[in-house]
Amino acid sequence: MTKAIVVTGTDTGIGKTVFAAALAGALDGYYWKPIQSGLADETDSDAVRRLSGLAAERILPERHRLSTPASPHLAAEIDGVAIDAEGLDPPATPRPLVIEGAGGLLVPLTREVTYIDVFARWRAPLVLCARTTLGTINHTLLSIEAIRARGIPLLGVAFIGDENASSEDIIAALGRTPRLGRLPPLTPLTESGLKAAFAEGFNAKDFWEGIA
Repeated sequence: MTKAIVVTGTDTGIGKTVFAAALAGALDGYYWKPIQSGLADETDSDAVRRLSGLAAERILPERHRLSTPASPHLAAEIDGVAIDAEGLDPPATPRPLVIEGAGGLLVPLTREVTYIDVFARWRAPLVLCARTTLGTINHTLLSIEAIRARGIPLLGVAFIGDENASSEDIIAALGRTPRLGRLPPLTPLTESGLKAAFAEGFNAKDFWEGIA
């Protein structure tokens, strides 16, 4: 049975793809983005292939590749694609599988189903990525409430950005959830730099224990 970890975020554009690349590399695992919206620029799978250090075959093909850069439900409608959310199941892999969602938890896949509905069906342990900038307390605590309301196992919060100890501490305390670590801004963003930053900011044991 595949041992999977879901990586999601409080919002779009917060750096969860970079985190997912680092995590997949640290676990020497596989990576899967179920649905990719927008193909004109580097896709999330392309970025993970470039940054994770994993062999190309460890980056599994998306179930849906949508040309339109929009929410999956809208991109699918514009592209004339029917997303079967009920049939969206993780592929079998011999090593840990890191699954990356799109945007936040309530991003719609269809007119009736959101990503969190699928995550709830999978019941795979989940990592919530959050910014460290202003506004993250509210967004992160709301996301934690939504995760818990659906009975999804939450491994903890991975912060992304410059250190903000006050925000990070209060989120962990009020959210009653582990602070897994923080990934700082990286310039330039390279495979070796990301690997080193992840090793310094996180303990891989926390993730291995979550899928044990």
